[in-house]
Amino acid sequence: MNPVVSIIMGSTSDLPVMEKACKFLDEMQIPFEVNALSAHRTPDAVETFAREAKDRGIRVIIAAAGMAAALPGVIAASTTLPVIGVPIKGMLDGLDAMLSIIQMPPGIPVATVGVNGAQNAAILAVEMLALADADVAQRLAQYKATLKEKIEKANRDLAEVKYTYKTN
Repeated sequence: MNPVVSIIMGSTSDLPVMEKACKFLDEMQIPFEVNALSAHRTPDAVETFAREAKDRGIRVIIAAAGMAAALPGVIAASTTLPVIGVPIKGMLDGLDAMLSIIQMPPGIPVATVGVNGAQNAAILAVEMLALADADVAQRLAQYKATLKEKIEKANRDLAEVKYTYKTN
């Protein structure tokens, strides 16, 4: 089994956040890899990874970083693959990381999800893969249907909650 999604994080301290992406990709039966690379501590390794990812069969990269959050942009600068940035909550509640990832120069786009939004990053990656894979598209559609069911159940449960002046 060869990975088609690569999850890269600046350090293993990001793993508790990125586990949601791993779990979602696993649930969707998407082969993925997980590695730690640092734009500041291992810049040569980051550039090599980014340049070689496509030839290894990677189709989407999810890159998580906090603080200065250069990792997603550095990866995007060295590949034509789509890169999804996940800002990690840190010093300024993740605002510093989010702004670093969002504010990319023209020609070097990085799709960016919310702070600690690892699950949304994985969903976005699966949506990209589903464009060319009917089986993945079907699994994604089933997942999205469960979201509707959860809200419908929540409304049934809320209907059972009683207050004197509640009208529904």
